[in-house]
Amino acid sequence: VATVQPVIRRYRPSDKDTVLSLFSTCTWEHIWPCFHNAVTSPLYLAITLALCVAGYLLGFVLGAVMLPAVWVGLVFCCCHETYAGYVRERLRTDMQDIPGNFLSRPDDCFWVAEAELYGRVQIVGMVAVVGRQKGKEKFGQLFRMNTSPLCRRMGLGIRLVQTVVDFCKQQGFSKVVLETSSIQMAGLALYQKMGFCHVPLCTGAESSWLFRLARVTIIQMEKQL
Repeated sequence: VATVQPVIRRYRPSDKDTVLSLFSTCTWEHIWPCFHNAVTSPLYLAITLALCVAGYLLGFVLGAVMLPAVWVGLVFCCCHETYAGYVRERLRTDMQDIPGNFLSRPDDCFWVAEAELYGRVQIVGMVAVVGRQKGKEKFGQLFRMNTSPLCRRMGLGIRLVQTVVDFCKQQGFSKVVLETSSIQMAGLALYQKMGFCHVPLCTGAESSWLFRLARVTIIQMEKQL
């Protein structure tokens, strides 16, 4: 665990490899909770049981095992691809050039949190904001909020989000918006604690077959400043 409170600072190019690794690891963490949430839902339990019965009624005992196994495997693949696919896409696009995508304009920024772990200073968290404009309204969109498992329950998440909120106030933005998933319960609780409220979602990602099979809902939240 960290021996001192993490220090939050602006991203440097030398941070790239560590930041990409932390981003990937923190996102992959959601695969198993997503899978557990899906396969233990009443609907999916009923489907699994029905496939067991169907396989048995088809006249071979192996079918009672194979049919539900194929179904559960499909669900896992959907849950895996929901988050692993997201990591691949982000590493290929905006995270490939963090200075160009998050630090090239005065309304954008990317921060990392450093702490001493086991005798050496390491990056243990990150968060970014991108300035947006809709009509005459200017607001900030929060991205890439991640904290290392070694520094959780220490208030680091609150400090990172507050860093974004303070930055947006300084820029004269009207609000901070973000998107997260229904699986990320700790993140949802954190945002609600800090005054973020649910708002209707404007994008269509939550309607894709992959998200539906993984039983993942995209949630949009905002905090008025």
